Amino acid sequence: MKVKNDYTKTLTNVAASVQKYFDLPQKHNSYHPFDSMLEKYRPENVVIILFDGLGANILSRALPENSFLRQNLREVLTTVFPATTAAATSSIRTGLNPVEHGWIGWTSYIEPIDKIITLFLNSEKCHDDEICQEFLGVKKLLVSETVTDQINQSGHGKSLEITSFSDDPYDDLDDMLSRIKNEVKGPGKKYIYAYDPEPDGTMHEKGPDSPEVRALIKERDRKISKLATELHDTLLVVIADHGHIKNRTVFLEDYPELLRLMTRTTSIDQRAAAFKIKSGQKDEFEKLFNERFGNFYNLYRSSEVVKSHLFGNGEENPLFRPALGDFLAVAVSDVTITAPGDEPHVSSHAGYTDDEVLIPFIAKYLPRRS
Repeated sequence: MKVKNDYTKTLTNVAASVQKYFDLPQKHNSYHPFDSMLEKYRPENVVIILFDGLGANILSRALPENSFLRQNLREVLTTVFPATTAAATSSIRTGLNPVEHGWIGWTSYIEPIDKIITLFLNSEKCHDDEICQEFLGVKKLLVSETVTDQINQSGHGKSLEITSFSDDPYDDLDDMLSRIKNEVKGPGKKYIYAYDPEPDGTMHEKGPDSPEVRALIKERDRKISKLATELHDTLLVVIADHGHIKNRTVFLEDYPELLRLMTRTTSIDQRAAAFKIKSGQKDEFEKLFNERFGNFYNLYRSSEVVKSHLFGNGEENPLFRPALGDFLAVAVSDVTITAPGDEPHVSSHAGYTDDEVLIPFIAKYLPRRS
């Protein structure tokens, strides 16, 4: 299979550049353009703001060339596989590829407890309002140590994550930006990672090119431009975890001939779906799936996925290989398969179109004040 993700310049490598700048060990090569800016300016503050879902193609359609974000676009990168938040944000937070950290999708089959878990919610798929206590007992198998943890433990600087789901969540975009401004005022070398769940949330409901989404992107362009005038001795980076594509939904329940061959519902994501098949039925499943969906998805055997390093290079997380099941179906069109337990959306991600995979690397150095 052909791997579109360039694992020499993706979110993992951006994180490795931060590790390198703060004199920490790196598991992967750093991202050279980022390194060059860090070496040139030697900033006291490194700030990365991640806007969920703000893919490179969406950015170019929503903003004019003279906008702040597009003027400071350095390069278009590929995200990790799959193009989904759990995998991608875990890579930029840990400096590891999905194969290593184990957060490979919105849901994942966790072999020690024989359940499909919605990872960020700590719940079993189809039961997202209940905490799965069994999962909490094995969750430590997923890598959770962040670059922020490493910096703070090393004594080589200070680091902080600013998110809406932490122990001290921010209220809104303005509060997030205000916290960034306050943090960079302090003394010493600092790394700040800030995460905004928009425009992803609105894209899922309205579509990536809807007026509501374009308004959100323009607002963020204006406010980041203003933020840039208020920071000093700071290398400001804006990035995304993935893009989006407006989709046409088909329901797996309408294909009972496929459902009867499966031992459980799908996992990972709707546009990068893992299938576990009954013994002796793999050839039949492969034939039927390709007949029904071959124009919309590429279907791979899990052994082929492992050999391809689609989820990146590195030491395999113990949960990784069982989570792949027998087949991985990867969307290559605007058709999205929704399986039992999945929520249909107007727009989705995790597939292999450019709108989902390509992400911007936006960077600007804001000099010391005289």
